[in-house]
Amino acid sequence: PILYSYFRSSCSWRVRIALALKGISYDVVPVNLLKDGGQQFSAEFKAMNPMQQVPALKIDGITLSQSLAIIHYLEDTRPKPRLLPQDPKKRAQVRMIADHIVSGIQPLQNLSVLKQMGEKKTEWAQNCISSGFQALEQTLQHTAGRYCVGDEVSMADLCLVPQVFNAERFKVDMAPYPTITRINKALLELEAFKVSHPSRQPDTPAELRA
Repeated sequence: PILYSYFRSSCSWRVRIALALKGISYDVVPVNLLKDGGQQFSAEFKAMNPMQQVPALKIDGITLSQSLAIIHYLEDTRPKPRLLPQDPKKRAQVRMIADHIVSGIQPLQNLSVLKQMGEKKTEWAQNCISSGFQALEQTLQHTAGRYCVGDEVSMADLCLVPQVFNAERFKVDMAPYPTITRINKALLELEAFKVSHPSRQPDTPAELRA
């Protein structure tokens, strides 16, 4: 498999965690979202992913984009360890939390949106993340065990950790979100979350390396 990734992309990080958890070795092709006006806008990359976003994964003779679609494919084809619970209610909760982050928080503070916000970009990102986290904190108080849903790592956790990383980058006050903070800390102790971390990627700048 070949993963087209950017070290700090939260969507790419979700997929890197899934690949690590499932023990799938892969090659990385870095796509720098800032250099050369954004390497994702090159004709070569657009031919592979018309949305001009990372991640993209070449695997099993197909090319997939969109992080959750990639993770679902990995789950369907390499089911162990599973990232979706067998219990239908827990499975729905995992999908709900993943969607909450993937649709309701991350796109609002994505690079393409922040470019439009000019000087207000930090304030905008903080507001988007905080309002999303207020709802997420309430949800997790009903679903969480050690992790987002019970005590097994799930797709929801793969979405949570990169979003908390973004929150910290934008200096969001995490004090009002003790459940999110606790789960994030527990997840960052796991090897799959460590090896996939933005500070440990082939394209991580030297000054940001762990």
